[in-house]
Amino acid sequence: MKGIVTVMRTPRALLAATATTAALAVVVAVPTPAVSAQVPTGGAYFVQSAVTGLNAADNAGAVEQHNPKGNEDHQQWNLRTSGSAYLLESTDTAGSCLGRSGDQARTVVCTSADAAWEITPAGTDQYTLKAPGTDRHLTVGAKPSGSNYPAQLAIGSAGSLASWYLTPVTPSVNPMPSPDQRTLDQVTFLTAHNAYANGVDGGFAPPFVNLVPNQTRGINQQLTDGVRGFMMDIHQTSDGAILCHNSCTLVSKPVALWVDIQRMVDFLKQHPDQVVTVFLEDYVDPGVLRSELARVSGLSDVLYRPDRTGVRQSGWPRMADLIAANHRLLIFTDHSRSSDESAGLTRDSFGVMYQREWTVENYWSMGSGLGSSDWSCYSRWYGADTNIPLTYTESAFRPLFVMNHFRDAAIASTATTDNTKLADRAQRFCRPAARKKPNFLAVDRYDLGNPTSAVDTLNTYTYP
Repeated sequence: MKGIVTVMRTPRALLAATATTAALAVVVAVPTPAVSAQVPTGGAYFVQSAVTGLNAADNAGAVEQHNPKGNEDHQQWNLRTSGSAYLLESTDTAGSCLGRSGDQARTVVCTSADAAWEITPAGTDQYTLKAPGTDRHLTVGAKPSGSNYPAQLAIGSAGSLASWYLTPVTPSVNPMPSPDQRTLDQVTFLTAHNAYANGVDGGFAPPFVNLVPNQTRGINQQLTDGVRGFMMDIHQTSDGAILCHNSCTLVSKPVALWVDIQRMVDFLKQHPDQVVTVFLEDYVDPGVLRSELARVSGLSDVLYRPDRTGVRQSGWPRMADLIAANHRLLIFTDHSRSSDESAGLTRDSFGVMYQREWTVENYWSMGSGLGSSDWSCYSRWYGADTNIPLTYTESAFRPLFVMNHFRDAAIASTATTDNTKLADRAQRFCRPAARKKPNFLAVDRYDLGNPTSAVDTLNTYTYP
C-alpha cells in the first residue's frame, strides 16, 4: 500500500552478529605487523653478541657490551612488536628501550622512532637488528689492534659483528633422556678444583699456603664421593710432572701426576660404568708429560680420544657407547697447540686433548676468599689475542662447558655459602651466558654446601 512504510525490526541477535562482522572487517582491514615467524616470541631476552658472547647492557643511557651477569647490570630486555617493527624494552626501566642515537647504541624512550628495529634471522639462532628502512645495524665496534672489542655498541654496517643471539631469560628445557640415550654433552659432573691440593695425599704448596687446601679429602675418597672431574696443576721438576700450586719450591712430599692418574685408572677398572675427566693446568714440556703418563698402568685401555672418533663431525657420543667401548678417561690440557708445534711434539699425539679446541670455560675467580662475590660468567679465553666465547659452537659440534665456581682462596665458610648457591648461578647466570648447560661444575671444598644437589638438578633436563 502506497504511503505506508513498513519498518522491519532487526532481532537483537542479528544486530549483534552484524556488529561483530563489521568489527571483524575493521580489524582485518588494519595491516598486520610484518613479523617473521622465525623471530622469537615476546618475552625477556639477553641481546648477546655472536662474536664476543657478551650482553648488551644499559650503562646510564649508553648501550655497551658487558660480561653476562644474569638479572644484574641492566642486561635483560623485553621483546615485543610495535606495528611492523620490534621494541626491546628494559626489564629494569619501564618505557626505556634499546635504541640508537647517531652512530651509537643508546637507550631511548620506547615511543621514539629510534627505538624500533627490524629483526631478521641470520643463521642458526642468530639475528640482525636493523633500523627500519636503512642499512644501519646494531653492531659490535671494530676491534683495535692489541685490544679487546670496545664496550660501546655501535650503529653500523652489516657483517659478522652485527650478528646477535636473542637468548631467553627463562628458556624451555627438555627432560633428560634415559641413561642409555643421553650423550656426554648432556650430562653434568661434580668437579674438584685443585683436586690434588688436599693435604691428604701429599704436599701441594709451600708452608703457610698449604694451610688453606682447596679440598680436604684424597683423590681416592673424592672418587668414592662422586667427583668425576679433576682440576690439577702440573709443574716440571727433575722428578717429572709434579702436582704443586704455583711452584714446587719448598713443597714437602708433593705427588707426581702419574700417581693420581693411576688412582683414577684403578677406580675405573673397578667401576666399569663410570667416566672421569682430568683438566691439567699445564706447565711442563710435552715430552715430560708423555713420559709421565707412560708410567700409568692400563691408561691406554680407558683413554678416550675424541679426535679419533668423529666428534667434531657427529657430536659427542652417548654415555652408554663410551662405557661399552671402555673410553672412560678424558684428559685435557690448557697448554697451547702452537707452542707444542714449535717444540715438535703435540700433546694430542699421545692422547691429551687441547682444552680450547674441545671446551669452553668461564673465568675462574668469583673474587677474594671473603666478602661479596662476582657472579659474572664470561669466557676465560677472551682478550686482545684470544676470543673463544662461551657461546662458541660448530654446525655439528658443541664444546663441553666447564663452569668454575670458586674464589681466590678456599675459605671454608665462604665455600660453604658459595656451594649452596651453585645451582642458582649455574642456571640464572652461566647457562644463558653460554647458551648451554654446564657439563662440569668446579668447586672448592666439594664436601661443604652440598654442591652435589646442583649436579643432580642439572641432570634432570637438557638445554638447549
